[in-house]
Amino acid sequence: MKAGDHLAGIAFGLLAYGMWGFFPLFFRQLAHLPPMDVLSHRAVWACVFVGALLTLRRQWASVAAVLRSTSHLLLLGSAALLIGANWLVFLWAVDAQQVVASSLGYFLTPLVNVVLGLAVLNERLNRLEWLAVALAVAAIGNEIVAFGSLPWVSLVLAATFGTYGLIRKRLPVDVVSGLWLETLAMLPLCVLYSIWQAERGYAVWSGHTPLTAALLMASGVLTALPLLSFAAATQRLDLATVGMLMYINPTLQFVTAVWLFGEPMQATRLLSFGLIWLGLLVFSWSAWGKYRRAG
Repeated sequence: MKAGDHLAGIAFGLLAYGMWGFFPLFFRQLAHLPPMDVLSHRAVWACVFVGALLTLRRQWASVAAVLRSTSHLLLLGSAALLIGANWLVFLWAVDAQQVVASSLGYFLTPLVNVVLGLAVLNERLNRLEWLAVALAVAAIGNEIVAFGSLPWVSLVLAATFGTYGLIRKRLPVDVVSGLWLETLAMLPLCVLYSIWQAERGYAVWSGHTPLTAALLMASGVLTALPLLSFAAATQRLDLATVGMLMYINPTLQFVTAVWLFGEPMQATRLLSFGLIWLGLLVFSWSAWGKYRRAG
């Protein structure tokens, strides 16, 4: 049973990170729409889909329990803003042919988690972890020198996703209930955006071809499925294995951007990726050592 659970966990992990990794291919099909339009549809259809799951699994009691806690609602509202901003910047990156930058951001996320642990949770870093952080800082510095500005796409994606993960980790709320409440919290902003656009003579929710409408609806389902698969993987695997699988997502995004989308890969940016990859190698070695000692 343990071997079977481990294999199932690997399968769920590959499914989750594989779907996230191929998100640029899917959302490129919606690049003719403004990113905020896609985000609005994604939030609404994810809320509908996850609400149906809650009904089928008879889990509305867990949602009601969260609604009775003001502190949990405030944290979920913050999480919703963070993940909504992450989705919006990612959609902009796909639309603006900046998928290489988005992959760099998701490569940075584990190292951002280390910094957040230091700053928020008062965790202590060992020498290898400090070295990994220093390599990430060097990569950001290289981006600034090479391109004359902060790599804001990469930094926003890493910061929002890392902080979102920190908040969700500290919330005793299951994945399905939490995702439904997060997407529900996004809806007022989506409605206000739709009204603003309607006043300018543009319809967010109508006028789409059947294919575009189907893709917009599917975006909500694809938002939920990787999260559910990820939750199933974490229940069956140790954190070290989950951490190793994490790199599948940005690797697939990087390959998609360079080989399929034909985005340019300057030598200076390759140096940034090299520093990040080296930092992740050092970080992974440190994490594996901690796991072995704990075992």
